[in-house]
Amino acid sequence: MRALGLMSGTSLDGIDAAIIETDGLTEVVPGPSLAVPYTPEERAVLRSALEVAKIWEPDEPMPAEVAEAERLLTLAHAQAVRALLKKAEMTPQDIDIIGFHGQTVLHQPDRRRTVQIGMGAELARLTGIDVVNDFRSADVAAGGHGAPLVPLYHQALVKSAGIKEAIAIINIGGVGNVTYVGLDDTLIAFDTGPGNALIDDWCLRHTGQPVDRDGALAEAGEVDVDVLQVLMDNEFFELPPPKSLDRFSFSPEPVEHLSAPDGAATLTAFTVEAIARGIAHIPGMPTRFVVCGGGRHNPTLMSMLSKRLQGGVLPAEDLGWRGDDVEAEAFAYLAVRALKGLPLSLPTTTGVPEPMAGGRLNKAL
Repeated sequence: MRALGLMSGTSLDGIDAAIIETDGLTEVVPGPSLAVPYTPEERAVLRSALEVAKIWEPDEPMPAEVAEAERLLTLAHAQAVRALLKKAEMTPQDIDIIGFHGQTVLHQPDRRRTVQIGMGAELARLTGIDVVNDFRSADVAAGGHGAPLVPLYHQALVKSAGIKEAIAIINIGGVGNVTYVGLDDTLIAFDTGPGNALIDDWCLRHTGQPVDRDGALAEAGEVDVDVLQVLMDNEFFELPPPKSLDRFSFSPEPVEHLSAPDGAATLTAFTVEAIARGIAHIPGMPTRFVVCGGGRHNPTLMSMLSKRLQGGVLPAEDLGWRGDDVEAEAFAYLAVRALKGLPLSLPTTTGVPEPMAGGRLNKAL
């Protein structure tokens, strides 16, 4: 099937859209892709929704700020679909299904609650293509963490590439996570800790820029080892996987007294140390660490990570993968699996009691 995947991550940088052809199992053929950055106005609306969602109780109606963000988000995703189809010289009839992740505004698996805003039925109407959304709810309702959901696609990529060694795939988005793909089809995945979110928020406050471009701010600073130790003094890092996080699971308060460069350096080291601590939960040391997501564009972060993991760290492109597109491709892949009633998550990836199907189909009228 030809599927189009859409991903808007916790880093709030924009929408990734990608087309793949897949059987939902081991066959994966990447197609055209593009990234659509959010405007400052769209990003501000989403940030407001995230803040309001922190105090949103389950029995309350959706807050107005979250509803407005959902409306704008859905329109932006429809525009991204049209833009990708134009780039690919395709029509809606050329796409079998859209996988629409939406935007996570609340993730509380301990309360069996996760919320990804995005109007699946409206996106189907606007694009003229069937849409699968709501990928996480069934997993969380069954007692899983509902995250991460990309590991089955990571495994498909590894098999499609014919890789015959144990590797770890590290995704550094707003939150960090790792997938271990073993030689015996072992698949283990979990969130490791902060990714880019704390670094991005720090840079926005101190420089007006939404990211630490080229890791320049962190490169100019020094890691405060004492503050890093305070940041790492969190029971999450000792918990065995599977486990997952919300974008706001960690407070930047310990770095507040630092200079802008030192704060950026320390938060970057926090992301790296959290990943390294997570790798310790993996059975056996992988031979390679493949990095996907926006974090791999940060040379300071990548250098710290390579030193901390003692080599073997490479960007996804070194395996012929598209590191910015992997998550969008994954939700295209998961949409096909949803249509076929195949599991989207496993006990070893989200902690769900048994392999769990999911997703909600919205037919285009």
